[in-house]
Amino acid sequence: MRAGDMDRRVTLQRFTTTQDEYGEEIQTWTDLATVWAEARQQGGQEYLAAATTLAERRVVFFIRWFPGLTVEDRVSYDGLLHNINEVREIGRRDGIELHTEAAV
Repeated sequence: MRAGDMDRRVTLQRFTTTQDEYGEEIQTWTDLATVWAEARQQGGQEYLAAATTLAERRVVFFIRWFPGLTVEDRVSYDGLLHNINEVREIGRRDGIELHTEAAV
């Protein structure tokens, strides 16, 4: 993993539950961090679902080690929200490889 290849800014987000001033629970996505990443396009596909054409974009992000990331989190990049399908550790906590998928 080379620092020069990490030329994209991505935001890591987590789904959280908070309370408003009336004590009611509000579920929302919260930004964990904005980090440098390397993005590699892995292809995509188009398919028909419920009489609508949908497109899917798969991207693998390489970031520095960030503890606690899971498939429950997501990545915001290039105006799209990418759901994380797989989290792989690179080396001994040198970095993380995030396999994601975004609906276009």
